[in-house]
Amino acid sequence: MASPNLSNAAAIVGAAESDVIGYPMELIGERVTSLQHHIQAIKNVSTLTGIPISDIQGVFSAGWSGELCEHLGLKPRYLDTTSVGGCSFQIHVHHALAAIHAGIIDIALVSHGEAGWSYRGGGYGGRGGGQVSPGAEMTAAYGTFGAPSQYAHAMVRHFHRFGTTQEDFAHIAVVTREWAQLNPRAVMCGKTQSPFGGPITVEDVLEARLIAWPLTLYHCCLVTDHGGAVIVARPEIARSLRTNPVWVSGAGESMGHQNMLEMEDFTATSASRSAATAYKMAGLGPADMEMAMIYDSFTITAGITAEMLGLAPRGEGYTLWKSGAAAPGGRLPINTNGGGLSFNHSGMYGMQLLVEAYRQLSRSAEDGVNGTEGKQTDATACVVNGTGGTLSTTGTLVLTSDDR
Repeated sequence: MASPNLSNAAAIVGAAESDVIGYPMELIGERVTSLQHHIQAIKNVSTLTGIPISDIQGVFSAGWSGELCEHLGLKPRYLDTTSVGGCSFQIHVHHALAAIHAGIIDIALVSHGEAGWSYRGGGYGGRGGGQVSPGAEMTAAYGTFGAPSQYAHAMVRHFHRFGTTQEDFAHIAVVTREWAQLNPRAVMCGKTQSPFGGPITVEDVLEARLIAWPLTLYHCCLVTDHGGAVIVARPEIARSLRTNPVWVSGAGESMGHQNMLEMEDFTATSASRSAATAYKMAGLGPADMEMAMIYDSFTITAGITAEMLGLAPRGEGYTLWKSGAAAPGGRLPINTNGGGLSFNHSGMYGMQLLVEAYRQLSRSAEDGVNGTEGKQTDATACVVNGTGGTLSTTGTLVLTSDDR
């Protein structure tokens, strides 16, 4: 069955975050709920683009769409509540692209709010439920209970198969921290933002507190609060706004497993398939990418994903960071906001990837608030990949700037 050509059938026309991200209790003395993060981000992206909230026709979120419509007074034509972990938002953009191409809607909202830090241990940070699945209960005895232990298995397997080391992956944390130092909103930008902020070395990563061998603290993402929203619109609308459009040139999604013990290869994810679909739709390939936004719940996530996206050979994903290619001034900037490792990671990080990709490609990444001198790249094509579950589901987008 032939697929319709959705390439550039819609554009992301704006992206914004909630007012206080990171650790609100420390910054303003009170908690901010997941819903508040949603609403603030939506208001901010509406103001940025000049699109009234009342003009939104499709609402896409990880389980919140109905409640958001109620709070916003919307009667949408299209609702999507897909919730498959941190890649949900890349998949939402894919679905919005299809809905716009089909003529169902003209303007779509993709939103996420998650009080991952404020409600840790009690409110599930906006992730819902908190129930343990039967599969997880039965496999916990094999050492795969909790994200660090699961991703530790993946890293150990990578060591065994490719001869990589803790030090190799430590470079990912170090370079990502370099990007965070250019982002004043990054939790680990500097000592002003956190006593643990500022530059780190490979030795710092290796000597940090052990979480689940071989993962030390700096191999693991932050736990924070965040709200983000993007608006996706039909080309005619995108070209009429005051913001620069960023085109959705390619999109794909896939799944490898749900329970990690069903994973065929701990060093490979479904991103190879979701990326292949996105590249084909865009008519571009890995060699055409000038920037990448890659889910980095752990350093191993970023390293493996770079390989799956074709940005590096199998077993050599870490070299993009170790060689400096992914660093400020490098040939392939990666996670220019500081990533989930040093900028912000509320639990489902895919929204942060979208917001930063938009800012970079729309030339609005260096504004003194979300980025200082050196953060803005000149990239015109970016691959954005989210990962959900335990290296389970993936969503990949190829985004291009209006001047490509």
